Amino acid sequence: MMKLAVAIAGKNAPPSAFVVWRGFDESIPKAADYGYNGIELALKNAEEIDTQKLNRMLNKHDLEVSCITTGQVFAVLGLYFTNPDFEERRKAIAVFRGLIDLAKDFGQMVNIGRARGSIGAGQTREKAEKLFIDTIENVCDIAEKEGVTLVIEPATHKEINFINTLDECADLLKRIRNNNVGIMPDIYHMNIEDKDIEKSLIRNGELIRYIHFSDSNRLSPGQGDLDFNSIFNALMSIKYNDWISVEILPEPDPDIAAKRAADSLLPMIEKYNAQNKMYT
Repeated sequence: MMKLAVAIAGKNAPPSAFVVWRGFDESIPKAADYGYNGIELALKNAEEIDTQKLNRMLNKHDLEVSCITTGQVFAVLGLYFTNPDFEERRKAIAVFRGLIDLAKDFGQMVNIGRARGSIGAGQTREKAEKLFIDTIENVCDIAEKEGVTLVIEPATHKEINFINTLDECADLLKRIRNNNVGIMPDIYHMNIEDKDIEKSLIRNGELIRYIHFSDSNRLSPGQGDLDFNSIFNALMSIKYNDWISVEILPEPDPDIAAKRAADSLLPMIEKYNAQNKMYT
């Protein structure tokens, strides 16, 4: 069954943390009130979370953790997989080890966003790809023991110069020996980089494990010009039955943005689940 989540970071997360809400204590009750099924935790390390408190709040508000996202590992800690410095890559693996340990009890999924790294100055694509594959295989080995899946999020070339499209990500996955890794499409990035969102989703459907939703202007779905009915039809064709997560600009303010997204997407998800039930 498809479910809806919203991205949340800690209260002291920097402006670079791309989330709807900040502050877990304040945001979790609002997520439940607005009808979300879960929350996506945007973290720089596992120490940000009091696991007992989080578990109590999730139980109280009947919510789940959908995924742990890791943009701050790169943006705040400066750690990434294609770093030519072995010690820096080792630090990145250590941070992901902690996040995986957290994810085994909360969501069983960890995203690899910009922490994958880029093709650095003076670095060839081949060298960057080799460093990335060596590092992610190490992280996958750790995750596999804990029953955790990793997902790679292709992003626009405006933000990073490595793994920009679903096809590029799929080609790299073929070279990774582990099976507990998939693709995390972000519809905003796809609208810039993929020639046809729907065809790309269908073409790479077997590898898709988690999806970020926003409209063409990175606002709540319905505030831009993307055809979400067509996107849902593409997801139906690949029998996608996992999380949709809202990662949008918190405009005109976080509460309004989150409510608009829920009000737009929840009826579509309800219809999707009803149709999917008919066909299965």
